[in-house]
Amino acid sequence: MSSGAVRARRPPSPPPSYHQSVPRFPPKEGHLDADERRAAASLGYVPSRKSGHASGGYNITPGEWKLLVLLVVAASAVRLFRISRPDSVVFDEVHFGKFASRYIKTRYFVDVHPPLAKLLITLAAFVFGFDGHFDFAEIAKVYENTPYVAMRMVPATLGITTIPLAYLTLRGLDCRATTALLASFFLIFENSLITQSRHILLDSPLVFFTALTVFFWTGFCNEDKHEPFTDRWWGWLTLTGLSLGAVVSSKWVGLFTIATVGLGTIRQLWTLLGDLRVPPRLWIKHFYARALCLILVPVMFYMAMFQIHFLILENSGEGDGFMSAEFQHTLGGRSMADTYADIAIGSRVTIRHVNTQGGYLHSHAHNYPGGSQQQQVTLYPHIDENNDWRIINATQDNHPETDWMNFHELVYIEPGSRIRLRHLTTEKNLHSHDFRPPVSEVDFQNEVSAYGMPGFSGDMNDDWIVEIEKGSKRDSLSNRRVRTLGTQFRLRHALTGCYLFSHKVKLPTWGFEQQEVTCNKNAVMANSLWTIESSDHPHLPSDAPKVNYRKLGFFDKFFELQQVMWQTNAGLTDRHTFDSRPSSWPLLRRGINFWVKDQRQIYLIGNPMIWWLSTASVVGYVALRGFLILRAQRGYKDFENTKVVKYDTLCGFLFMGWGLHYFPFFLMGRQLFLHHYLPALYFAILLLCAVFDFLTSTFVRVGVSKSRRCSQFSLSGISLSLARWRMGTHGQRKNVTKLNG
Repeated sequence: MSSGAVRARRPPSPPPSYHQSVPRFPPKEGHLDADERRAAASLGYVPSRKSGHASGGYNITPGEWKLLVLLVVAASAVRLFRISRPDSVVFDEVHFGKFASRYIKTRYFVDVHPPLAKLLITLAAFVFGFDGHFDFAEIAKVYENTPYVAMRMVPATLGITTIPLAYLTLRGLDCRATTALLASFFLIFENSLITQSRHILLDSPLVFFTALTVFFWTGFCNEDKHEPFTDRWWGWLTLTGLSLGAVVSSKWVGLFTIATVGLGTIRQLWTLLGDLRVPPRLWIKHFYARALCLILVPVMFYMAMFQIHFLILENSGEGDGFMSAEFQHTLGGRSMADTYADIAIGSRVTIRHVNTQGGYLHSHAHNYPGGSQQQQVTLYPHIDENNDWRIINATQDNHPETDWMNFHELVYIEPGSRIRLRHLTTEKNLHSHDFRPPVSEVDFQNEVSAYGMPGFSGDMNDDWIVEIEKGSKRDSLSNRRVRTLGTQFRLRHALTGCYLFSHKVKLPTWGFEQQEVTCNKNAVMANSLWTIESSDHPHLPSDAPKVNYRKLGFFDKFFELQQVMWQTNAGLTDRHTFDSRPSSWPLLRRGINFWVKDQRQIYLIGNPMIWWLSTASVVGYVALRGFLILRAQRGYKDFENTKVVKYDTLCGFLFMGWGLHYFPFFLMGRQLFLHHYLPALYFAILLLCAVFDFLTSTFVRVGVSKSRRCSQFSLSGISLSLARWRMGTHGQRKNVTKLNG
């Protein structure tokens, strides 16, 4: 063989001595290998489909922004179409319209809900010239000189804004655009949300602020996964705190939203605590940042709303009777001049009931229609000359009602003093006898009346024994004798042994719906305590000691109002024609009749397909989660699959939001209505769409569908057709129009 036919052997490429300093195929920025992706997914970190990181993880394309504009237009068309109809009061517009009137007139009132949503409605009314004179007295009363359309625009606008928030939230939770679009359609055509948005009601603002909180919280979680403690991280966290303050300032149901974010926060901190790469100092920084923004910021926002509430409602109004005497005397028209501290025979006094805050011991020139038919004695919550009584000596003969003027020295009221109380306006004595009270007709209670005439000193049924129960720590004499504002005492009837008593029972219209006063032989201590609020005696020198109520600061008023709101809310136990229990809500078994007039009707009812599908998604998630837990117990590694972990984290958060906004209602004994389910419904709809996102992606993986986009839009079309059920509910049937919007 010739040498020319031999091919020289090439050296290896690259040569063994070559050390490549740069990878041949360098990974992209932020690239994770399979093991790193699995570890990140176990912590809930889901990589984005796009390069770069938008604020809050909301990678929205220009086409999607255009789509959002179309969604807003569609939501506006549904919620604003003929919003002026009906032109009369609908359902709870009776209350919330009336509260706007009270705000504008600066007259104090008490409501079981915090003030933010009512303040927003009032702002619209004020801007459009409402003078507060329309009284919103009853359902179907025609509006006159009232910008009710502007007031309805507030919940309508917030209801419209909820639609893009839902879209963006699902996109931030790494769902597809089609899924977010489906959720938007569901919310646009959900009857109950539409109906609430079209009237002066609080549930549309509540759902809006709930959606806003979930939107901000999602943005914060995405920023936290990307890079904590940046300016954007702090921004999303602070906005979440402000939104939490807003939702709880609209309704106390917002506390359930706080619980949802709170449990999410605890999970984050627990995960960080188990991450050995996070030093304790950094963990503490995470803890304090969340405590600052998610606890302190909402609390400050909530209290600021009540400060605005107090600043506006500066004058006495219909809500005075709910508050303590100290609180009432901070209101315009209820302030009291300094009054004498000493009480003696001959003192002119006003006597206030301690416990029920029903007001002053009162009598007027009207008789009971039954019983003794003598003059009525009641509790009256307002300052009035019919609240004035004279203390006279019951042990003195002749004319004790005038003889006190001849005394050379004062006779103070001490424990065991036997007195009579003479009503100054009608010149009758406080009296009790063996007649049953007009309302509380039980054997252990006697009627209390005013009995006598001018010149008649009275009989032994007018005699009362003073029993001092306790005095004020600031007044040492108040334990030894009756002192104005300092002594709490009981009045025991001398003949029968019963105690002067009052409770939260109102007299009928013949008693002007004032609070009943009786003489109770088995009196509860708290309801038989009285105190003297003001006193005057002509024999007291001008420099005699005087007292007045303690001036309450903001925190005193704030905490007292919270207690009153809680007690009033818990007291709403009367049955209503259209109330319902939580067990009936997910299946939409009962609605609410909002308004009926001239053979037209507004009836609050949800879209059955949306409600039933959302409830099915909740049940389906629970069943699937339980199945995966059983598989994990048998050794299957489903929770090591990044896709399973992603959707389990996503659906678990939404399920937690649904449960926290639904199950607490089972613990409540007060009146409940279908609209209390709406915040939970919002989470259920998002969960339904998350399940849809999971199913369509699963179909693609196993080959059930040839095209991802085809499967998504097919299901979207079916769901949209179901949502159009709402449009079919309009129309005449048996001469009754169902106006779901």
